[in-house]
Amino acid sequence: MGQSSSRRTFRPIGVIVVMWACVVVLAVLAAMIGIRLPEEYKFTTSQTVTIWVLIGFVALFALFVSRSHVTADDAGLTFVNGWRRRTLRWDEISVVSMRPGTPWPTVETKDGRRFALFAIQGSEGDPARDAVTWLSGHVR
Repeated sequence: MGQSSSRRTFRPIGVIVVMWACVVVLAVLAAMIGIRLPEEYKFTTSQTVTIWVLIGFVALFALFVSRSHVTADDAGLTFVNGWRRRTLRWDEISVVSMRPGTPWPTVETKDGRRFALFAIQGSEGDPARDAVTWLSGHVR
């Protein structure tokens, strides 16, 4: 797929920043608490492993969110939600919509399949609505 003049990519930048900030804050807090505890209250090995495994899960979730994106060009729509990548041609898509209050838009295909576009976050307000309007304008 070549570079098109109408190619656009959307990412959940605000959510990505918040997720990775949470990972950093959790890691720093865990380390500082572990270092500052008096000797008689130190974490056991199993407690330490549990804390870092939980922080690892938050980091893995942040990685899934970071991978999410929607790319649209003249040929169609490609989106990644976590690890799963899908590509739809514009003539396969029936509608791109985002109802007020929903967390992200959905794509409905002409054969009735529905997909969420996690990379476009409804909480971002006008930029999310503008993205949906732009995508909707490409549906054939």
